[in-house]
Amino acid sequence: MGQNMSKYILALDQGTTSSRAILFDRAAHPLAMAQKEITQIFPQPGWVEHDPREIWSSQIGVVAEVLSHAAISPKDVATIGITNQRETVILWDRESGDPVSNAIVWQDRRTAEAMEKLKQDGLEPLLREKTGLVADAYFSASKIQWLLDNVPGARNRASAGKLAFGTVDSWLLYKLTGGQTHATDVSNASRTLLYNIHTCDWDEELLNLFNIPREILPEGRPSSGLFAETSSDIGFAGIPVAGIAGDQQSALFGQLCTKPGLMKNTYGTGCFLLMNTGQQPAVSTNGLLSTIGYMRDGVVDYALEGSVFIGGAVVQWLRDGLQLIRTASEVEALAATVKDNGGVYLVPAFSGLGAPHWNQYARGTIVGITRGTTAGHFARAALEAIAFQVADLAQAMNADTRINMTELRVDGGAAANNVLMQLQADILQVPIVRPRNLETTALGAAFLAGLAVGFWKDLDELANLWEKDRSFEPQMPEAQAAELRANWSRAVQRSCDWETD
Repeated sequence: MGQNMSKYILALDQGTTSSRAILFDRAAHPLAMAQKEITQIFPQPGWVEHDPREIWSSQIGVVAEVLSHAAISPKDVATIGITNQRETVILWDRESGDPVSNAIVWQDRRTAEAMEKLKQDGLEPLLREKTGLVADAYFSASKIQWLLDNVPGARNRASAGKLAFGTVDSWLLYKLTGGQTHATDVSNASRTLLYNIHTCDWDEELLNLFNIPREILPEGRPSSGLFAETSSDIGFAGIPVAGIAGDQQSALFGQLCTKPGLMKNTYGTGCFLLMNTGQQPAVSTNGLLSTIGYMRDGVVDYALEGSVFIGGAVVQWLRDGLQLIRTASEVEALAATVKDNGGVYLVPAFSGLGAPHWNQYARGTIVGITRGTTAGHFARAALEAIAFQVADLAQAMNADTRINMTELRVDGGAAANNVLMQLQADILQVPIVRPRNLETTALGAAFLAGLAVGFWKDLDELANLWEKDRSFEPQMPEAQAAELRANWSRAVQRSCDWETD
């Protein structure tokens, strides 16, 4: 494909806590950005929902805002790339386009008991073999099943082909195209527990296991390639949507981890450590996930992934739950008021523990409090908890691949926190490399879309656009880091299985 002469790429980054739109120029610099928080709905303890209408209205709203702010015309946009919170489930009516209920968010635990029963029935090896995932309520399948069983009339309408299921990317694509396109990309499909990552197709045995009719599923397509063009219904017709990837896979591509062994960690609501494993999925024996990284030019790159449910969200909890800080950015200064954690360890297992523990019944735990404990110790313990969880993932990844980490590329909002990045370097005992552009999740979607339409020529051209901001070198003695991690492990054990007690 020849060089696309339009000036910009629009990336839609629909995350767990906000919808964003970022406009990138040909040098991959963010020209303009707009963001709007979305409402977090907690109907019962352990349940987390979003309003799909708000997801759409907030996303299209920030698109209009960013185009207005940059003072550009839609015709100057070469293509749109979409990246999204994964595993979150939306079910909608094909004819009206209206959702049948709130979205069930990836953090939601209402189906934990059902997934535990699958484990007890010995079905987890089947799930692992076909999908690379584990039997956990984190993934989409049990959420879809719950909606079909609990929304009045949903199962009959689904079987009759009247309902559509999608992860958030599918929902946005459907709305962008005026209801004309029902598709997803392979990276998002691979997070549903319904998609065979070896055959790159929906798996009939898994559909039967979860009692989900094939009629509701989107078409799985490559991550880089033309999906559709935008509809006149939304005010800017004819822009190709040419790149889609789940947020963590998108960040992997945005960090240009395009060769086996390269890895990145994203510090968002959760934390996600991914390693490119090439064109063969890696088999984990240490609680990690094998997943599709992305697909382009007919070739699938796989990844090994460790997922932490509560990463940056622990800082939001300090702000909103404990009200120790007014804004998330204040946590850095508060943590810096103390020289260490004062013996305090915070395990943010607010919705269970993800990799490598996979304990659905763990709950948040704080240990080591004394009369001398201050708000600064809580802030420090919260940041350390993020770094400890990433270190647990890195240890499991090393055990699975026998590849020693020599550096870690980081991104996401919390990667701007210098105290956290230094803690991460100290606890991992490897350099932390932060890029100049922290918006690598959105950038990955832009790269995938841009390659598809000829905005950029190839990976070599993209490699010249990646710029380093800063490296954080380990400063803590190795023995001290090991002692901290040993105490952290003790705290984790105290959090496990609390809910079943």
